[in-house]
Amino acid sequence: MGIPRYIIISPVKDEERYVDFTLRSVTEQTLKPVLWIVVDDGSTDSTQQIVNLYANTYPFIRIIYNPNSGHRQPGSAVMRAFKYGYESLGIQEYDFIVKLDCDLSFESDYFENLLGRFMDDYRLGIASGVYFERDKVGIWKEIIMPSYHAAGACKVLRRQCFEEIEGFVVAPGWDTIDEIKAMTRGWKTCHFKDLQMKHHKLEGSGIGKIRTSMMHGEIYCLTGGDGLFFIFKFIDRLRTKPYVFSALALMFGYLKALIKNRTSLVSKTEARCYKTLLHKRLRSKIKTFFMWGAT
Repeated sequence: MGIPRYIIISPVKDEERYVDFTLRSVTEQTLKPVLWIVVDDGSTDSTQQIVNLYANTYPFIRIIYNPNSGHRQPGSAVMRAFKYGYESLGIQEYDFIVKLDCDLSFESDYFENLLGRFMDDYRLGIASGVYFERDKVGIWKEIIMPSYHAAGACKVLRRQCFEEIEGFVVAPGWDTIDEIKAMTRGWKTCHFKDLQMKHHKLEGSGIGKIRTSMMHGEIYCLTGGDGLFFIFKFIDRLRTKPYVFSALALMFGYLKALIKNRTSLVSKTEARCYKTLLHKRLRSKIKTFFMWGAT
């Protein structure tokens, strides 16, 4: 493989405050995409006009309009827009596919460096950098993720891996399900701390923190997470604002999915893989706790 060819697909809706950050970041890349499809999912602000200004200058940018756009929710609606963009590709050749949100900014060598990691490790299937968000006093702070997780806001997949897992699931939790499916098939998934992005819109700001926590609880249940590790997730969520309510919302979402016996979003084999991964994380947390207590 020579120079890695990558395409970007960006679902976007009403991002006039942030989309210019992302447009500038991508158009200034040292390794530019062969194609960037921006799927407007029913914007009512000036998002379309801003994207069109860049599309008129950069031939690799293509803006399309999703005729099936509706009420925007994290997960399913975003993935429907992504799928619409993916189905418009035609015979476009590429080696990597990127799902990119239009509220990010990053350095001009971000994709060159990240794709270089893929070129160095042929078993690397999904990866990203890390992202930072501003706290209340304006300080950029890293959002901590599990070691196997790649940020859903800007996620790169090797084409072979993407096709083996049959793309993204059109459902909340898609950015965990893809990793479970990939790891079950022998692919590596991770993030790289030296590759950084700024996330200009806080996670969950669209639907609120309580509903976001509830959704996380449902996703955890529907991806095969077990009850033991959930206890630690609940305790950890107690430290998230709004305190107590975020944890209770997480539990409500988990129990709701459990009691309704909703269909799992992963196969039994994939669920076992995820549980094994969670148990390894749990053992690591317990070991770290006792080592900390001994010091």
